[in-house]
Amino acid sequence: MIQEPLHVTDAAFEKTVLQSPVPVIVDFWAPWCGPCRAVAPILDKIALKHAGKLIVAKVNTDENPEWAEKYEVQGIPTMLLVAKGKVVHKQVGALPEPYLTSMVEEFLGAAEGARAA
Repeated sequence: MIQEPLHVTDAAFEKTVLQSPVPVIVDFWAPWCGPCRAVAPILDKIALKHAGKLIVAKVNTDENPEWAEKYEVQGIPTMLLVAKGKVVHKQVGALPEPYLTSMVEEFLGAAEGARAA
């Protein structure tokens, strides 16, 4: 069971994110980005809280630009909520913890509903 964010390369993106059996939050970030660093501990908590039901994938856009370009990421942090290989929501910019947590809860609820249907 994965309890912390996974650092994903361009080469591993398809297998880790698009083929994941559980929903994925993809965090496009860079080490020099202040708002990215502000969101990181929140994503750590989310990964731990939802271990087994959700994967948090972090993509360093400086080292792995391919998928950021494919998804037209123009500012970081950008978070994609991916279920069954499809992007269901795109969040650009940092969010305060209550908003980010609420967004994830909604995403998981919708993903659960889709799985049950």
